[in-house]
Amino acid sequence: MLIRNSAKAIIQRENRLLLTKNKDEDGYFYLFPGGGQEHGETLHKTLIRECIEETGYKVIVGDLVHIREYIGKNHEHQAFDRDIHQIEFYFTCLLQKEIDRLFDLSNPDQNQVGIEWIPIDQLPQYRIYPKKLVPIIMKTCNKNMIYLGDIN
Repeated sequence: MLIRNSAKAIIQRENRLLLTKNKDEDGYFYLFPGGGQEHGETLHKTLIRECIEETGYKVIVGDLVHIREYIGKNHEHQAFDRDIHQIEFYFTCLLQKEIDRLFDLSNPDQNQVGIEWIPIDQLPQYRIYPKKLVPIIMKTCNKNMIYLGDIN
């Protein structure tokens, strides 16, 4: 299996984070906007494209603040993520402008039902993946901590 690169956005506005809202058999869960890098595409271009597709917002990509490694066989979702090995690059992002979001997102993920601004101090009350990134985000919103290791 190949290792997949993914770019993720940490979009903060007025003490809230913009996350994608998703639904599965256990209810709602939230993810950081972003997705897989395509051949010949920079991580910044990946993130701009993915944010438009998943949120309807065009972003200005800022600093790289975290790198997360995810090896599916090591975590709770190994039944369906067993062969996944992904490196996720988390960047701070600012909203540039809103693309037409009146009816539909251009290319949401399979389980995505929308987007939501979540207050940072309420993040632990939500089912957010990766789980272990939540306390790190809460503590380090404006600090630099880059490599997070193989966490879920």
